[in-house]
Amino acid sequence: MMRILKVLFLQIVMIMSSVAAIAAGEGEGNGFDWTPVMDAIIQVESKGNASAVSGQYVGAMQISPICVRECNNILKRRGSSKRFTLKDRYSESKSREMFVVIQSYHNPANNVEKAIRAWNGGNNYSVAKTQKYLNKVRHYMK
Repeated sequence: MMRILKVLFLQIVMIMSSVAAIAAGEGEGNGFDWTPVMDAIIQVESKGNASAVSGQYVGAMQISPICVRECNNILKRRGSSKRFTLKDRYSESKSREMFVVIQSYHNPANNVEKAIRAWNGGNNYSVAKTQKYLNKVRHYMK
């Protein structure tokens, strides 16, 4: 019984440290730090207000239901049992996790400009239509 408890404790510690790394922006084990980008996006999207609502977009990073669904699809493809809920959009740490999941899948090269433009315009963004957004986010990154 004691051995089982030790094994469970170690597994919980490993899971918690993985979640903390993702929330800190370390990105699915590749060591890339998305924190400055996420901090800037949060300023542009909501001025840091985790309760912000604009239509279907919610939370500090203004996440849509489609984004939550995409995160869950990515996690499912990876064999993870973790899933996000629509309510998770109101949690800044969970929003950051979702951002990292999206980037690790759709932007494995960690291209910051692509990340910013895609956050605003989707994966098939228009350079012209996302230019103002890119400029705003870059302003907050300085």
